[in-house]
Amino acid sequence: MEMFYYLVFGGLAAVVAGLELGKSAKDKVATSTAFNSFKNNYVLVYSLMMSGDWLQGPYVYYLYSQYGFDKGDIGRLFIAGFGSSMLFGTIVGSLADKQGRKRACITYCISYILSCITKHSPEYKILMIGRILGGIATSLLFSAFESWLVAEHNKRAFDPQWLSITFSKAIFLGNGLVAIVSGLFANLLADNLGFGPVAPFDAAACFLAIGMAIIMSSWSENYGDPSESKDLMSQFKVAAKAIASDEKIALLGAIQSLFEGSMYTFVFLWTPALSPNEEDIPHGFIFATFMLSSMLGSSIAARLLARKLKVEGYMQIVFTISAFTLFLPVVTNFLVPLSSVKGGSISFGGTLQLLGFCTFEACVGIFWPSIMKMRSQYIPEEARSTIMNFFRIPLNLFVCVVLYNVNAFPITVMFGMCSIFLLMAAVLQRRLMVVSDLHKLSTKAQEMVDEDEPLNP
Repeated sequence: MEMFYYLVFGGLAAVVAGLELGKSAKDKVATSTAFNSFKNNYVLVYSLMMSGDWLQGPYVYYLYSQYGFDKGDIGRLFIAGFGSSMLFGTIVGSLADKQGRKRACITYCISYILSCITKHSPEYKILMIGRILGGIATSLLFSAFESWLVAEHNKRAFDPQWLSITFSKAIFLGNGLVAIVSGLFANLLADNLGFGPVAPFDAAACFLAIGMAIIMSSWSENYGDPSESKDLMSQFKVAAKAIASDEKIALLGAIQSLFEGSMYTFVFLWTPALSPNEEDIPHGFIFATFMLSSMLGSSIAARLLARKLKVEGYMQIVFTISAFTLFLPVVTNFLVPLSSVKGGSISFGGTLQLLGFCTFEACVGIFWPSIMKMRSQYIPEEARSTIMNFFRIPLNLFVCVVLYNVNAFPITVMFGMCSIFLLMAAVLQRRLMVVSDLHKLSTKAQEMVDEDEPLNP
């Protein structure tokens, strides 16, 4: 059965390589030298930022356990991270819009570096402070960088279509290749070289410092609304009004929360799902396989966006497929008998779920550049970071509830709930497409009326 893992990984690697090497003229967009330089700079920074995040992931839980904390203590530390992201995310997002997105990106680096430093302390209070700093940093990672990119892209008058190229490349490298390499590098530092579980956090701090130096030396500042008359509360009101008055923005926020909430729940549940009877599974190798699947998805998204296919259309299919893949644990639980041997190889039901989970990760790879594309179209520039962090409030609340009750419900119930959420996202995506089309038609009709009106003397 061990050969199964290599076959899945090798098959995915071959498909990704084939897609990347086999791009036709339709899959490529002619761009300028200035844009390519701008894109490469952003992708480099984004990859460094993501490496700082990915290096920490495999060893957070393990480090806490090595310090002697039990599952309950560790759970509270994780809840503190998501809770701080929920409580402080909107505030730091608003500050990014008003005080500058470049400053917010630098703040992300500093916050995460400090969070990494706290991992050297076995004191629970110090670790809790680190989790709070990490939660704030996460909010900035998923709002400030994208906001800076969109504003800077528009400020430099690049073709709007080229924005999709940067999104796809950043996700392909930052959420795919960098994730795989970071996991292997973290394993090398902690286990092979014997530096211990805190070493990946030190490496993460180094990569973040390098990225911060590049930001400080090569990025210009941009703002949402630099007006001195608008305080923090005014920024909140602008964002809330935009969400309440524009159905497209509200739908986009709901879609994002439903999908990401299901995605983060999957992160916690895939291990017990694949080893319900304590089967011996290679966690690191499976994680690398998931990241390779995500690379496959981002490569597919790059082709879809290059061919100018309607994002609102194909994402309905992506959400539906995602719902089916996360419903597989429920199906296999009823149809495939559980192995009676503890600690054996992965079961037949586990192999089916693993293939389904790889498909889900491919959908995740399509989701990221596609949702970024839709956000660039629908979210107003003056409060972009604020609105994006508003979207994360229900997401973080949902994840906190799941973490708190992770032992209260059977795993099949949790996966069934995620499947329902993804089907809801597909329905809302359909509604978003309808509303968007109606808005475009009414705008076009109004423009035609304005052109036909005679000039008043």
